[in-house]
Amino acid sequence: MVEDMNQVEVKNLEVGEKVKGTVTKVEEKQVLVNVEGSKVDGIIPISELSSLHIEKASDVVKENDVLELIVTKVEDELLVLSKRKVDAEKAWDEMKNRFESGEIFEAEVKDVVKGGLVVDLGVRGFVPASLVEEHYVEDFSDYKGKTITFKIVELDQEKNRLILSHRAVVEAEKEEKKKQVLDQVETGAVLDGTVQRITDFGAFVDIGGVDGLVHISQLSHEHVEKPTDVVSEGQEVKVKVLSVDRDNERISLSIKETLPGPWTNISEKAPKGKTLEGVVKRLVSYGAFVEVFPGVEGLVHISQISHKHIGTPHEVLQEGQTINVKVLDVNEKDQRLSLSIKDLEEKHSQSVEDYDMPEESTGFQLGDMIGDKLKNFKK
Repeated sequence: MVEDMNQVEVKNLEVGEKVKGTVTKVEEKQVLVNVEGSKVDGIIPISELSSLHIEKASDVVKENDVLELIVTKVEDELLVLSKRKVDAEKAWDEMKNRFESGEIFEAEVKDVVKGGLVVDLGVRGFVPASLVEEHYVEDFSDYKGKTITFKIVELDQEKNRLILSHRAVVEAEKEEKKKQVLDQVETGAVLDGTVQRITDFGAFVDIGGVDGLVHISQLSHEHVEKPTDVVSEGQEVKVKVLSVDRDNERISLSIKETLPGPWTNISEKAPKGKTLEGVVKRLVSYGAFVEVFPGVEGLVHISQISHKHIGTPHEVLQEGQTINVKVLDVNEKDQRLSLSIKDLEEKHSQSVEDYDMPEESTGFQLGDMIGDKLKNFKK
């Protein structure tokens, strides 16, 4: 009689029907369940527990768990069931909604395989290596067990294909942050930044989500041959915003304008009367411009070049020549420095005059002396 009842119950369940089952025993490669409304036991093979490869059934379920299952096979005294297929049906519906809406969600990385990462979303999601990060990652072993954000970039249920990307999330976040910075940054603001990359014409500096360009001419008050002489990648710097082009997403920055200018405290560095060494930079008709500090040039007026009368500075000086000069006057506000070469030669010129006797006087005294001797000789 019991066998007849069991037959009836089994016949009432067909392949594809959904049932609820309570786990009664968890074995290594299968799970036994008590199927609701049936006196026939059900079994879930380990391959039907999860969309992912698992080593033992206890990794997925435990005793007394109530599961939604689907009948995959009806035998005389046994129902073969699948948890994986029920999970997959639900998961695909959810994944379609996420894909269509562009939803960003968190999920745990279940496994690291050749070529990328595997994520269990009820169905197997795959993250190709190129879609994990913006930068190249050599070893993905640290990602296993890690929960990170994803976006679905490709979905094909028929082919059981679900492609995820973490890189797309990172790029979207960066784009949003970039937009915020572009909207908020103002010309004239002084900001902290990090040098991201260096080119022949300058350095790109990250100011919190967007890169701005510091042109080579804005790196330093001094002349810069190549940007790497002044900055290095990863260096923390202060920059001043010179201009913002929101339409083309371009920001011009300056490091130079956050630094003390070459004329700052020039009165202390070059006080009146001080002797400095400098290089002749330019010769003009009225004098010579001499660089005494990087970016600081003073004028030696033609009248201060030599004690001798000269027609042009070129008679005495040449560009590139290193000379000593004396500070005559300093005006920090107007950035003017008056210099003299002549004042340093004054003592030398005076000493020559002290030791040179007039020619006429010498000749007169010598004649007198000879005359006197001749007179004495005649006597």
